[in-house]
Amino acid sequence: MNTEDLRGLTKEELLLAEKNKAEELFKLRFQHHTGQLQDTASVRTARRDLARIKTIITERDKGIGIAPGEG
Repeated sequence: MNTEDLRGLTKEELLLAEKNKAEELFKLRFQHHTGQLQDTASVRTARRDLARIKTIITERDKGIGIAPGEG
């Protein structure tokens, strides 16, 4: 996920993306520990994407980032 794309999302969309990415990360970790995951770099990518989403949510809560439509 690109940071610019994430910044264009509304708060509700970000919260949904956070939930989906957390579920994806859980599934990837589970596959990794059971030996079914071939691309282990996908765990790192998912973890970083989740951190990006959480950072943007925190910025908006603190008034640092500008939400779309706020100008």
